Amino acid sequence: MGYTLKLPTEDRFLTDELEFREQIAMLLGGRAAEEIVFGNVTNGASNDMERATAIAEQRVTAYGMSKVLGPLSYENGHQQNFLGKNGTNPRRMVSDETTKAIDDEVKEIVEAGYQQALAILNNNRDLLEAIAGRILETEVIEGEELENLLNQVRNS
Repeated sequence: MGYTLKLPTEDRFLTDELEFREQIAMLLGGRAAEEIVFGNVTNGASNDMERATAIAEQRVTAYGMSKVLGPLSYENGHQQNFLGKNGTNPRRMVSDETTKAIDDEVKEIVEAGYQQALAILNNNRDLLEAIAGRILETEVIEGEELENLLNQVRNS
């Protein structure tokens, strides 16, 4: 079990598509690491998957960052919960085709993030092992030590 917290380096109010993609890949890194190291996955990353899926869904339904549906908002501004009140759908009334297009694109975004996480971790397997060993020794890596380790990451 682990916990990842990404602290903002500055006050920000806007996030672009690249940053959303990076957030999703980061959130799915624990699950990807399980698959790489153990050959299977557990339910340990369930909250991270929920968060990654929510980001992808917001990109498509709220922020108009959809390659398929274009710059439109499909959210119903009156409901704020994922399932809404009384289990209703938070999306405004849309056709079955649009609902399927939203679901398909959200799935594609999350899957791309997962593949990105796998590629980064596979390309940095030695660093993954070193960080895991260090966490087993100290339980926590933070601050300058974490920054020094992350500066060693090789991009895929």
